[in-house]
This record gives sequence, C-alpha cells and structure tokens, in this order.
Amino acid sequence: MQLAPPTKGKKSRFSYPANGLDSLSLATLSCRLNTTNSTTQEGKKVPLVIITASAFEAQRLLEEIPYLAPDLTAKLNVSLLPDWETLPYDVFSPHPDLISERLATLYQVSQNQCDIVIVPIATALLRLPAVAYLAGHSFMLKKGQRLNLEALRHQCAQAGYHHVTQVISPGEFSVRGGLLDLFPMGSVLPYRIDLFDDEIETIRTFDIDTQRSLYPVPEIRLLPAREFPLDEKGIARFRSNFREQFEGDPQRAKIYKDVSKGIASGGIEWYLPLFFDETSSFLDYLPENANLVLHGNCDKAAQQFWADAASRYRLLAHDAERPILKPEILLIKTDDFFARTHAFPLLNLTHEPAKALPALEIERRAEQPLHKLKSFIENTKQRILITAESLGRRETMLQLFTEHGLQMPTCETWAEFNDGQAPLMLGVSPLHSGFADDIVLITESELYSGTVRQQGRREKEKARNTEGML
Repeated sequence: MQLAPPTKGKKSRFSYPANGLDSLSLATLSCRLNTTNSTTQEGKKVPLVIITASAFEAQRLLEEIPYLAPDLTAKLNVSLLPDWETLPYDVFSPHPDLISERLATLYQVSQNQCDIVIVPIATALLRLPAVAYLAGHSFMLKKGQRLNLEALRHQCAQAGYHHVTQVISPGEFSVRGGLLDLFPMGSVLPYRIDLFDDEIETIRTFDIDTQRSLYPVPEIRLLPAREFPLDEKGIARFRSNFREQFEGDPQRAKIYKDVSKGIASGGIEWYLPLFFDETSSFLDYLPENANLVLHGNCDKAAQQFWADAASRYRLLAHDAERPILKPEILLIKTDDFFARTHAFPLLNLTHEPAKALPALEIERRAEQPLHKLKSFIENTKQRILITAESLGRRETMLQLFTEHGLQMPTCETWAEFNDGQAPLMLGVSPLHSGFADDIVLITESELYSGTVRQQGRREKEKARNTEGML
C-alpha cells in the first residue's frame, strides 16, 4: 500500500486493511517526503506528524515504524509525545520519566529534529507550555566553557532541578567540589562535569548504579525540569491568575499555598495554564513544512476525551479546598484543533474491517501441526517473512519448523529481507500482527493465536539518541 504525499489545502484519504501495513506505508512515506524535498528544503527535515486515536495505537506505531524503514540507510528518528498517564484533575503527578520524555520530544519537534512524531489525540488536545518557555529555559554546557558554579546552581534551581547527594533520575543535580553531576530532562544518561578552576575540562556520561564514567561528550543541552516555571515570576503569575479564576479566599486552597512556597504538589500539571499569560498548542511546536496524518477515528476519540474531562469536572468542581479549572481552559476545543490541522498538508488514514491473513495457527496436538502454514506457503506467490518476538523465540520456532520439514534462512532486519531473494525467511520484529501486500508478513501472534500476547514483552530502554539533545 503506497501513500501519496498529502497536499496542502486538499484532503487525502486512505484506508489500510491490516495493522502493520499502516506502519510500513508511513515509514515509506516519511522517507519519500525527505528524499523528494531534500533539494528544495535546504536540507531541512520534512517531519511526518501522526495523530492517533488512542495511546495504544501510538505505541504500536512507535515500535513498528522504525523496524519497517525501507532500507538500511533510512534510520528514522521516530519520537512519541506521551500522555501524562493521569486522569483529568488527578491529585497525582506524572512520573518524572514521562515529563522528561515529553520535554525532549517537544524540544526536538520545535528544532525540527524528528522524521516522524507520534501523538495521541487526547495528548494533542492538552494546552502546552508556551513555545518561548522551552526555548528560554534551555541552555548549553560545552567543554572548555568558563563556568560560575554558584551561578549554575542557581540556574539549575530556577529551571526546577533538585539538588541531591547522589543523582539517580532526570531533573537532579549534585555538586561535590570540582565535580558536577547532572541528569538533564530528556536525556537517557546523566552527565559528570569535571571543572579545572572555573573551566569545564571534561563532560562524561556515567552509570547511575555503578557511578562509573562511560564516554565523553563535547556538550550537553539542559531542558527545564518541568513544563511550567516555578521561579519567582512563574509563582507570581500563578497567584494572579488563580485569584482571577477562582472566587473566595485563595488561602483555603492547598495548591495555592504550596505554589506560593515554591512546592510542586501532586496534580499541579492540571493548573499549567495559570503559569502562563498564553499557552501553546501542540501544533504551535510544528515546523511549517510538517505533514499531518490523522490515524483512525480521531474526531470520535477527541469527543470522548472531552466528555470524560467534562464529567470529571462536574464531579470534582465543588471542593473549595481544591478548586479546578474548567475543561475549556485546560483543553483545546475539538473544532478549533481540527480546523488548525488544515494549515498543513493533511492525510486521513482509516482502518478497513477486513481480514488480512487466513487462519495459520500451529496445532500442536495435530499429526501435522504446521499443515495450515505449509498450505498457505505452497499457495502463495509473494515472498514471505515469518517473525518471532525475540531472538530466543526465533530459534525455538526455527527448530520446530526444521523438525517438520520447513526449511528457511534467517534475517536480522526488514531491510535484509527486502534485499534478499529467498522466498521464505525467518526474522525478529516488533510487529503486533501480520499482513499481506506485495509481500506477506506473518507474526508469531498468527501462529500462536491461542497464546495471550504479553503487551509488555518488548519493554526496553527508550531508543533515544543522546546526541540528539546536544
């Protein structure tokens, strides 16, 4: 399934018959956009921004698209703007790792460093910090730079970083003599800065468990520790806006008293607009040359998210000790959001209710457990790739196939399969389901359909390029 690049001012609609085909088509489209526009955009990336109907679909695309890059040279930078993973008006704050990932993605998007950006519609509807806030509260540290350690401590504190005895998570820093340990938001690893007098002599990453240095880097970029400013100006702006929004004595509200003391209490993210004169939309962060894809029924999902937020507001709005903002202050109206998407080349991608592959499951108790799979292979003219969930599973499946007379070479990547000639190959992929197109891809879930798929099976370290933050 080939997707044509969208055209500004013209609606493009496509449908895909199976999961996996959409990931393949979107990976190919991203490469085509950047290849086609490489000579006209002065080397600038042409980002493909995918807005999904659900967080699950966003995560699926994040896993599948990098694997399905058309060739080995197409190393796509795919980023996800994750949800806070809290319900509207929750008294809990998001996990620091989520905040770190969100800030990193927003920064990379604003700097046009991403090939593909994925965001669930519910996340895209949330009002975000002003674009200028992220730019104004980010700063660089370079090898050889002169550094006033006391001034840096103050700067880190102003950016929301916590001074600790030992750095273990994003948003923390530690000073010990001429050593500065720093874990920037959006970074996979913390950094150790060694000072010679007032000059940065070395910058190295280090392991938080062993505290041993890993490898040197020339420079690092520090993003703010939060999505809102908790400095003097930010607190003053919050207090003023709070009194405008809510009637009565503000001192009755715990959130007001905490912020006045510089404390970021749980659930403070649901008061984010009060820290700014004006907030931004996710679309404000996008480069002008971005191409948008609406994946699935985003309109229905947006309406449902608004309904849920409104319902929780009606339920929780009567607590004088914890007044909450109206949904229209926290969220962008769906009509306004979708109207703004038309400023970009726009593609609507929807799922067809069609079955991509026949029943291929392995029947362990049958005399010929692979008879369905063998019959399908014999009657299929396209090349076939069978994929396992891990290298260990691939070896197990290869042994089973060999025992029942099904021989096939293995491959390590999608590109290796594409470049190969064998009609049948066995590999490893993160795909959730198979599909049939110019080629046929069969995943382990089709072969072992009776087995519950473990959604967390591929839980791994975020594939972020640390140097992307430099």
